[in-house]
Amino acid sequence: MTLTPVEPMTAPRQTPVVSIGHPAQNRAVGVAPFFATGDTTLVRPALSSREVEVLLAWLASDSKEDAAARLFISASTVSTHISRIRAKYGAVGRSAPTKAHLLARALQDGYTTLDVW
Repeated sequence: MTLTPVEPMTAPRQTPVVSIGHPAQNRAVGVAPFFATGDTTLVRPALSSREVEVLLAWLASDSKEDAAARLFISASTVSTHISRIRAKYGAVGRSAPTKAHLLARALQDGYTTLDVW
């Protein structure tokens, strides 16, 4: 039996960080937006300020109905915003099919911090 050395399949990333949409608010200078893996190829979807507001309200609520009541909109409007947010993340290759995934994306993109939660 002969063993063949195996090289890592991942290569160092050469692409710089690309930021699309609104800049992260209240982030310390020098803090990387994608801190989970050190990935430098992060592409942020262009979320509107209202989409970010609805996303954060929904993340802080137990249901879409609760988020809707906080924002004085209907639950179907919350659902529409969340669907569009998920589509925008999917379009840049960062799918977010669950609420937990959307929380992770909000943290990675600097829309919120762990201190808030």
